[in-house]
Amino acid sequence: MIKTRYMPTAARLVGAVSLGALGWLGSDMVRPLMPDHTAFGWFNYVNLVLGILCGWFVMGSRAGRGWGEAISNGLTGLFALVFWGFFAQSFNLMLKQSLENRYDGPMEAILGMFRNAAEYAEYLVDPMLIATLTVGAIACGLITEIAARRWS
Repeated sequence: MIKTRYMPTAARLVGAVSLGALGWLGSDMVRPLMPDHTAFGWFNYVNLVLGILCGWFVMGSRAGRGWGEAISNGLTGLFALVFWGFFAQSFNLMLKQSLENRYDGPMEAILGMFRNAAEYAEYLVDPMLIATLTVGAIACGLITEIAARRWS
């Protein structure tokens, strides 16, 4: 049997579903932490899709290497999800701000994107959110490992 790089496996599916669910849960926990005037729009859905992609490509591809690696795998998936979440949300805000002519050029817009991400990070320093995401990521890594051992 030839294994390709993107071959569907049970571990990839379980990693995608579990990290997608964690992305949705984290998004719901972020809403009360943000200012009242924040327009969320597709916030939960974007983070759900990012969780599914990070679970499939990051966690699912690294499953089956042991229990210690499973915990590390879950945390790596979480960090990838948070990174891409910050990128997507700050990029979206930068596009909205650039349509309002807040930037003089493309470099200023890119710097504004990083500024937006830093502002988002200030709101998300919440012990309950961090604890939930950390414990959830470890659980995601462990159940992905179980799926890899059970159905590989």
